Amino acid sequence: MSLRKRASGRVLLVLAIFVIGLMSSAVLAQEATVPKVDIFAGYSWYDAGMRVNGMKLDSNPIGFGAAITYNANKWLGLTLDGAGHLGSDNNQAGTVMIGPRLTFRDQEHFRPFIHALGGLHLLTLDSQVPGGSYNHKGIGLKLGGGFDIPINNRFSYRLFEANYLWSHHNLYPQTAVHGNTGRGAELRTGIVFNFGGAPPLPPMAMSCSAAQPASVLAGEPVSVSANVTNIPPKKTLTYEWSSTGGKVSGSGTGAQIDTAGLAPGTYTVTAKAIDPKPKKNQGPLSCTSTFTVNEPPKHPPTAQCSANPTTVRAGDTSTVNVTAGNPDNRPLTYNYTATAGRVTGNNATATLDTAGASAGPIQVTATVSDDRGLSANCTASVNVEVPPPPPQATKINECQFPDKRRPSRVDNACKAVLDEVALRLQREADARLVIVGHGDPADKKNMARFSAERAINSRTYLTTGEAKQGIDPTRIELRTGADTGMTAEYWLVPAGANFTMEGTQPVDEAKFAPKKPAKRR
Repeated sequence: MSLRKRASGRVLLVLAIFVIGLMSSAVLAQEATVPKVDIFAGYSWYDAGMRVNGMKLDSNPIGFGAAITYNANKWLGLTLDGAGHLGSDNNQAGTVMIGPRLTFRDQEHFRPFIHALGGLHLLTLDSQVPGGSYNHKGIGLKLGGGFDIPINNRFSYRLFEANYLWSHHNLYPQTAVHGNTGRGAELRTGIVFNFGGAPPLPPMAMSCSAAQPASVLAGEPVSVSANVTNIPPKKTLTYEWSSTGGKVSGSGTGAQIDTAGLAPGTYTVTAKAIDPKPKKNQGPLSCTSTFTVNEPPKHPPTAQCSANPTTVRAGDTSTVNVTAGNPDNRPLTYNYTATAGRVTGNNATATLDTAGASAGPIQVTATVSDDRGLSANCTASVNVEVPPPPPQATKINECQFPDKRRPSRVDNACKAVLDEVALRLQREADARLVIVGHGDPADKKNMARFSAERAINSRTYLTTGEAKQGIDPTRIELRTGADTGMTAEYWLVPAGANFTMEGTQPVDEAKFAPKKPAKRR
């Protein structure tokens, strides 16, 4: 068998292995980390598949290969490739080529790729070749592919790379023909260094929201949603829902549970996310959420209280009425208590007896209970009247008498005060006025006279003064008081009240000549 046939057979064998590996690894589809740049360096075997002047060029068992690829995206990259091949008795070869590379990154254990490169083909012939030794630059094409086995994010092992390598050289006049074409093969293996690129997504995780609402009565709907994180791009999941009770509806990330007919208790909703192409290390995607169906509520009674009348005198009675209801139609009983007095009754009506009760409000509380022990309270207030206090005399104003020359003179300031006193007497026609004059303790000689004159002059202004107040003098009582200063006090005495200020005595008007009415200035 010729060398060319053997080389062709090797290429076919490598390509067959490539196809078989591609098919076998397709079941392990995974999302891959895409480096920005990867660099290959390793061993290379090469057979030029060329004859020169009738001599078949030997294969090169000793060689190296290197390539740097910039990855534009997950699939497509641009590769700059170089190789040197030695170890043959009659030739050495080298290549520098560039072209696109297509990588299949959906595999977990393998990264198959194919490329098509073109560029410079270097050929060195030894003296054993007819025509002599010389170097020549030609053109070449490289078509092929291989498998990379990921070790970690930074390194991969290139299990093999197989290429069909076409080359063309014009060796004339060293050869009898103007063009020599090689149809050879290249096999490689080595290490791939990966740089840059986003880290791989962590495994997908699934979680369920809390049921909304988490607690319901039978017949009320419940909603639950599911969320899956770290879903790879372009991956589509389907969802399945189930529940330990109720009817579930929903096929996407949300579901509703119909709780009609469910007994009180706690139920669990389960969601599953189905991955049509799961990773080998991907665990089951499922989550759960719980909801509670409560017992129907027990409604307590309702009660409202009223009293009639709401105000009574001590010893009188008041009727307390209770308007009660029960949403669950249970039998009711009534009980009453009071903060004072005595209350009697065992149905919706009770009587409060206020005999012996002090004046003030009395709170009557009714408790309405059903046969399950549920109850409601209401309160009615009954006010026991307090007898009004006896009327009291009240000091409503006073005047100062600062004039030392005329110490009993009613000046303008005092007249203004007396005008207000007159208005008060006019409004309260059944009231009396007591005027209490006071003297200067330092003036023992004139103190009694000046005290009386100040009271008399004040009355004169109210009864016959220039302001024409016209107050009935019989409504005015004149008195003198303790030695408190040069003043006159005006006390209003309502009907039924008495003036009982200690230390005062009636004025003896016979001792003092009446003064003429004072005039306004």
